[in-house]
Amino acid sequence: MNAAGDAAGPARGALKAPLGRVVALHDEIDLPFGEIQVRQGGGLAGHNGLKSLKRGFGDAEFWRVRVGVGRPDSTDPEVVSAYVLGRFREPREEVAALIESAVTETERLVEKLGE
Repeated sequence: MNAAGDAAGPARGALKAPLGRVVALHDEIDLPFGEIQVRQGGGLAGHNGLKSLKRGFGDAEFWRVRVGVGRPDSTDPEVVSAYVLGRFREPREEVAALIESAVTETERLVEKLGE
């Protein structure tokens, strides 16, 4: 994800896809585990993958499906990195429900963008 813009930018260009029809799903530590939010554009909140996509697209006004994974008790960058790159601590059923919710919200957004 941290270098997603290296491929997504040229792919968008080759497909001539308007930025308003691009959707990125990503983990979001600023949302509690299990919460899903959909929005277009906005800040990058230090998320390296979103920064890469902005560089690749030349703009941050793409759609995002923000998948809440919660935040560790520390602000130490190494602890935060280990948290987001590590395994979920929640039960398998809760992780499956989170994925299902993210899929549902993504499908709703794609249908909306197709209208």
